[in-house]
Amino acid sequence: MFEALASVLNLIMQPCYQLTGNWWVSIFLFTVICKIILMPLSLWCQKNSIVMVTVMPAINRLKVQYYGDKETIGEKQSELFKEKKYHPMLSLVPLAVQVLILFGLVDVIHGVTDGGAPGTEFLGMVPTVDGGLSWIMPVLAGLSAVALGFAQNAINPLQKEQTSAEKNFTNGLSIALSLVLGVFVAAGMAFYWICSNLTAILVQVLCNLIVKPAKYIDYDDLEESRKEVEALESLVEKKKWWQKDPLSKREKADYERFFNVVNKHIVYYTEGSNYYRFFQGGIEYLLAHSNVAIHYVTNDPDDIIFDMAKDNPRIQPYFVREKKAITLMMKMDADVVVTTQDDLDNYYIKRSRMRKDIEYVYEPHHMTSFYLTGWKHGYDNYDTILCTGHHQAEELRLGEKVYGLARKKNLPLIGYDMLDRSIAREEAADRQPNERPVVVIGPSWQEDNILDSCIDELAGALVGHGWRIVVRPHPEYVKRYRPRWDALKTRVGQLAGPEELVFEDDYSKPSSANIADIMITDWSTISFDFCFSKLKPAVYINTPMKVNNPDWRELGETPTDITLRDQTGVSFAPEDVAQVGATIEHMLANTDEWTERLRAVRADHIANLGHGGEAAGEYLLSAILRHQVPIREKYNMSKYEKKLEKSGLGMPKSAAAAVAEGGAADAQ
Repeated sequence: MFEALASVLNLIMQPCYQLTGNWWVSIFLFTVICKIILMPLSLWCQKNSIVMVTVMPAINRLKVQYYGDKETIGEKQSELFKEKKYHPMLSLVPLAVQVLILFGLVDVIHGVTDGGAPGTEFLGMVPTVDGGLSWIMPVLAGLSAVALGFAQNAINPLQKEQTSAEKNFTNGLSIALSLVLGVFVAAGMAFYWICSNLTAILVQVLCNLIVKPAKYIDYDDLEESRKEVEALESLVEKKKWWQKDPLSKREKADYERFFNVVNKHIVYYTEGSNYYRFFQGGIEYLLAHSNVAIHYVTNDPDDIIFDMAKDNPRIQPYFVREKKAITLMMKMDADVVVTTQDDLDNYYIKRSRMRKDIEYVYEPHHMTSFYLTGWKHGYDNYDTILCTGHHQAEELRLGEKVYGLARKKNLPLIGYDMLDRSIAREEAADRQPNERPVVVIGPSWQEDNILDSCIDELAGALVGHGWRIVVRPHPEYVKRYRPRWDALKTRVGQLAGPEELVFEDDYSKPSSANIADIMITDWSTISFDFCFSKLKPAVYINTPMKVNNPDWRELGETPTDITLRDQTGVSFAPEDVAQVGATIEHMLANTDEWTERLRAVRADHIANLGHGGEAAGEYLLSAILRHQVPIREKYNMSKYEKKLEKSGLGMPKSAAAAVAEGGAADAQ
C-alpha cells in the first residue's frame, strides 16, 4: 500500500524538482501543493470546529444542570452532537492524513538518496543512525510544533476556546510527535513535517477568512456559560494534589449516612451556620409538637446545628459541601425540603430526579420584595413560599400571572420569626432612654453606598446636635475595602471628637444599632428589622438602588423595598443630606407619633406577629402529614391518626383539622 502511495506522491514531487532543481525547495513546494489539495478537508474540519464551539454554551450548562452525574451529561452531550451533526473524531483526520503522507515519503526520499546524487547526502541522514548535524532536524521539528501550537491557540476557533489543560495536551502531543519523528526519520521527511507544521498556520488563517467563526459563534453567550461553570467549580477549595483534605472523610461519611436513612419526612438544606436563625422557629415547633426527626444538611463544618444535635438526638445533622450537595439534592428522597436558597432548579441546586412529589419550601430571610433584590425567576420552582405578609404573597401571585407560570405555589401567610425574636428581646431588655440620642449610620456595601458617595456631607450635617453618631459599616465593606475604610475614618474623624463621632468596626462586640434612636441607611434591609422591632424611624439615602432583577418593573407594581421607605422613615437624595439633621430633630421630638405609625405599618405587613415560628412549624407539620394522606384509602380518620401517632409523626389539633378539611387537595 505504501509503495502505491509513494508512486502517487512521486507524481507530485518529481515535477516540483524539475521546476526548482533543488530537493529542499521541492519538498516545501510539495507540502504547499498537498495543503492545497487537502483544503476542502481543512474547511470541513473548520466548520466542524465551529459547530463544536457553538454548542459549548449548551454543554457548559449541561455540566451545571447535571453536575456530578457524568453518565447523564455524556448522554445529553451525545444527543446534542447528533442534533448539531458534530463529528468528534473529524479533528484527527488531518493528522492521520499527514502521517500517511509521511510514510509514503519514505520510499520517495529513499529513491532520491539511494542514487547518491550530489546534494542529497544530508537529505537521507537519520539522527539516531548518522548523528552529527542531522540532530538539528528534531530541534527544528519541535520548534515548528511549538509555533503551530501558539498559532492554533490564538486563531483556531475550537482550540482557542479549550481549557489550558486541553491546550497543553494537544500542543504537548504535537511537540512530542514532532520530536520523535525528527529523531527517527530521515532529514528529508523531517523537513516535510516542519514545512507541514508551518504551512498549517497559513491554512488556518485562510480557513478563518473563508468560514468566519464570528458569523456563527455567540461569544457573549459562550463567556457567560463559562462563568457559570467556573462559579460552580469555585465552590470547592482547590488543593495541591499531594495535600489531604481533612474534611473529606467526614463529608463522605455524612453523605453515605444521609442516604442510609429511609422515610425522611423533612430535610433542611443550608449554606452555613448563619442561616439557622431563619429555620429556628419552625424547627423548635416540630421538636415540641411532634416526634419528627429533623434532617439538617449544611455546607458548614462548624455549623451550630452539630452542637445542638448533641443535646437533641432527633436533630440529624450532615456536613456536605456545596459541590457534593448538588448531587445529594438531585438524589433527594424526602417528603418536605426546606431551604433559604433561591434559584431552585435554575442553577446549582436541583429538584430531586428520584422523587417527583417532594414539597420544596422556601423560608424567606427578609420581609420585602422577592422580585427586586431577588432573581427574576429565582422562586419559580418552589412549591411553597412561607410569606411574611400579604404583600409578598400578592407579589408572587402577580409574578405567576405576568410570567405565565404553570406551577401555582402555596403561599401561606406565616409571619417572620426573626422579627418576633427581635421584638421579644427588645421588650425583655426594658431599655431606659439614652442620655443623649444615638444615631447609627448602617449602610450596605454595594457600589456607591453612603460611605462612598456622601459620608462627609452626611456626617457634617449630624455633628453639633448633641447626638452620639455611630458609623457602623457592613462587615463585607471593611473586609473588601480596608484601606478605603481606614482613610475614611481619618478624614471624617476630623469633624468631631470620639465622644460624639464613633467608628464601629469591631463586630465581636454588640452593635450600637441595639440602642439606636435613629437608623440611617441606603438600601440595607437592616432598617426594616430596626423599625419594626424598636418602633423607631429610619432615614434613607437614595443611593443607586440594589437590584438583582433589572426587569422588576414588568410586574407593574412598586416593590415594598421602595414603598416601605416612606412609611417607616424619610428619604433623601445624596445631594440633599445637609437637611438630614433637621429631619432627625423632628423625628426625635415626635417619637410617640412615629411609634404608632410604625406599629400600624408593621401590623399591615407582618402576619401572625409574635407567632411566626409557630405558624411556620405548624404549616411544615401539616405538609408532612399531607404526604401520609393516601393511607386514608385503607384507614378511616381515627385509625389514620393512630397510625401517624404510632409512626412517631404526631399531629396537633390544628394540623389534624387541616388534613381533615382537605389539606391534601390544597397541596395539589
